Amino acid sequence: MEFRETQAIYLQIGDYMCEQILLGRWKPNDRIPSVRELGVDLQVNPNTVMRTYDFLQNLDIIYNKRGVGYFVSVDALLRIVTYRRSQFVGYDLPQFFKSITLLDMSMEEISELYKEFLKNEKI
Repeated sequence: MEFRETQAIYLQIGDYMCEQILLGRWKPNDRIPSVRELGVDLQVNPNTVMRTYDFLQNLDIIYNKRGVGYFVSVDALLRIVTYRRSQFVGYDLPQFFKSITLLDMSMEEISELYKEFLKNEKI
């Protein structure tokens, strides 16, 4: 995983983990990699991964079973979508609107680009 300098690493790891859940790779009540396992896989300090796990646990996306490990919460999908939508609307969308205004792009042009993206992109 390549990290961007514009966002804290623990948040980028959290985004990665949320994507695994949204893509159905990790399902509700599935055990997720341990802090050490994920640290090794992503080549980051386990303390950074622990910070990610604390963050996701505070959002009720994952939960801890003492002595067993961390698991995906039953309603993780809903919680992720709710959290990511609020982040998108609060941070990304205003920047997007500013950019399209500065570039004098119409919503029709954006719509066509979005349709093309959907046709070509395999998430």
